[in-house]
Amino acid sequence: MRTPTRLTRTALSTALTLALLPLASQAASSRAAAYFERVATFPVYRNLGADEGVTKQTVAEITAVSRDGRTLIYTDSPGERIGLVDIQDPKSPKPAGFVKLEGEPTSVAVHHHFVLVAVNTSASFAQPDGVLAVFDIRNPAQPKRVATLPMGGQPDSIAVSPKGRYAAVVIENERDEDLNNGLLPQLPGGYLRIVDLKGQPSRWTTRDVSLTGLAEVAPEDPEPEYVSINDQDVAAVTLQENNHIVLVDLRSGRVIRHFSAGQVDLEGVDVEENDRIEPVGVLKGKRREPDSIAWLGALLATANEGDYEDANGEEGGSRGFTLFDYNGQVWHDAGVSMEHAFIRAGHYPENRSENKGIEPEGIAAGSFQKQDFLFVGSERGNAVAVYDVARPWAPVMHQLLPAGMGPEGILPIPARNLLVVSSEEDSAEDGYRSTISIYQYGARTAKYPEIRSSDSALIPWGALSGLVADSTQDDRLYAVPDSYYKASRIFHIDASQTPAVIDGQTELRKDGETVNYDLEGIAQANNGDFWLASEGNGKAKPNLLIHADSKGDVLAEYALPKAVSAQRTSNGFEGVSVVGEGASTRVYVAFQREWKNDPAGKVRIGVFNPSSGEWGFVHYPLDPAVEGGWVGLSELTSIGNGQFLVIERDNQQGPAAQIKRLYRIDLTGVQPVAEGQSFPLVSKHLERDLLPDLQSTGGWVLDKVEGAAVDKQGRLFVVTDNDGVEDASGETRFIRLGTIKR
Repeated sequence: MRTPTRLTRTALSTALTLALLPLASQAASSRAAAYFERVATFPVYRNLGADEGVTKQTVAEITAVSRDGRTLIYTDSPGERIGLVDIQDPKSPKPAGFVKLEGEPTSVAVHHHFVLVAVNTSASFAQPDGVLAVFDIRNPAQPKRVATLPMGGQPDSIAVSPKGRYAAVVIENERDEDLNNGLLPQLPGGYLRIVDLKGQPSRWTTRDVSLTGLAEVAPEDPEPEYVSINDQDVAAVTLQENNHIVLVDLRSGRVIRHFSAGQVDLEGVDVEENDRIEPVGVLKGKRREPDSIAWLGALLATANEGDYEDANGEEGGSRGFTLFDYNGQVWHDAGVSMEHAFIRAGHYPENRSENKGIEPEGIAAGSFQKQDFLFVGSERGNAVAVYDVARPWAPVMHQLLPAGMGPEGILPIPARNLLVVSSEEDSAEDGYRSTISIYQYGARTAKYPEIRSSDSALIPWGALSGLVADSTQDDRLYAVPDSYYKASRIFHIDASQTPAVIDGQTELRKDGETVNYDLEGIAQANNGDFWLASEGNGKAKPNLLIHADSKGDVLAEYALPKAVSAQRTSNGFEGVSVVGEGASTRVYVAFQREWKNDPAGKVRIGVFNPSSGEWGFVHYPLDPAVEGGWVGLSELTSIGNGQFLVIERDNQQGPAAQIKRLYRIDLTGVQPVAEGQSFPLVSKHLERDLLPDLQSTGGWVLDKVEGAAVDKQGRLFVVTDNDGVEDASGETRFIRLGTIKR
């Protein structure tokens, strides 16, 4: 391949315009593009062996697909194996077994009927080593190992050229982050190994390409991270910690271009971990430090994770993605736009604000039914941003796809109209598991998000834990977040739109200062005032009923009587409702779980008289808990005539979830009694099993069904709590369940 001469910006613009014409041909019709819809989620623990417990850690990091598109092959690093999943029916993926390896698999690719697996067999950081294991999978049920090629170092990413002539393996020889604070250099340095795919795997040969002396950052210690190959057999390689990109002609084995990934200035980002999402900070000169890379026509797209801090304390973290041309000129940088989109969708991880924010990591490009897309995954925001790149130099966000925790691998399968995302975070103890999400292209509308904040104002939100309909307006709801965030507030929701739109917020204030409640429920009186339930922690923080006016000013706080509070546990106030007005006002509050003197399986509903300050109680019968879990109440919603809807749920998620139910109770004629007496037991009737609704999107069944509201027209809405995207996927369901009978 002849090394291209350096073009002027004008000549390059003309050349790129011509090169990108195939991609741009759909620009006029881009608005008619269909959408991706999640159809299945496969928990990879289902692929564990019969002799392994289901709680064993197992992950899916990088995923490839067989030539016929029917079998997924994923890397399971802690299990030192590759796993296989049958996706002949993508809506019903099935476990297809695994193959043990001699070390940690780092990446996987497919060439014809062969699977190529990069395996790390290093004795230590100072003694890196690895192999390329090759399997014949013509019979996916019994993969056959046909070759083992030494890599001479620790391999990471692997790619096969579109024409099938070459494979390229980045030999990272990664640094020890515990040695000298992880600073580079830490020799031996990495390189690129080319595999000539000629003949049978046993006859494949390899060549090495040096990457030293290129980057401005630690040039003697390149740490190649990711590789992508175009149809001209040019490999693009990221040196993440070195903040550099290298282009290699695989035919000649020569470096033909290399350039710094550069820096970016950001305005409007959250830079402080203070339990508030405040996108008002400024970051200057942040290195992009690209992780994954993908060819997009004649352009290069990088996901800029930012993962390295140098000796001067300077670090990367540009929180977006960039499009470069062949000469390293920037044609597009996402800036803060991608992170703001995640904020609007409730997927911003506030606990990562002082680090790298949403941390884009995976990136891939694909053409579906003549529509060109770029997919960018957020490791911490747990979602994939899909961009319409009909004009690849000016990407437009098309939709946001919810994923599992820690999405790493992004695999477009255009021949089957499928997209596969593998998420590597796995903790059975904490209730979340590594998953493979499968999406199908062709939906007429974007099904996610179901609720977001307005385009006109950047309103951060998350952890919605209570919901109520406006007492006078149609299509107007209110929601509150729990204690995950400080500066308690009330979100205003326009439910006339799909998705529902958070178009305003009211900050709660007491004596002019912000307050930090653990809000779990919200109700609205006929005069527009709000009643809110704040859950105690079983210790110094009390359970409180809060009365606030429509402007958010706290008018009063009401605690429980001492005799009642003495029975408290860490699970206190949840849902709240208000009935009547004036002297006849009564505030009803649901307790989540049994308190110390409550009989097993019976939980309180409290009734408070604001005029007298008196409390009375009734008992509500809980459904039996699943083994190893518990069942409690999450919401209490008045629907008139003494009737209420109650959300009853277990604390299980995913396939383990069983109890997510909406019950109806009638308190007409039921007389609440004071502490120390025998509480009357209310009867309940199943209004709706919410589990099918939670399963309907093909996703991981969410744990916390927290809020329910019925508007003036009798329409029922249910919302889930996303736990602030910490140890949770960040997905929020805002479910419209039609009209209920009153």
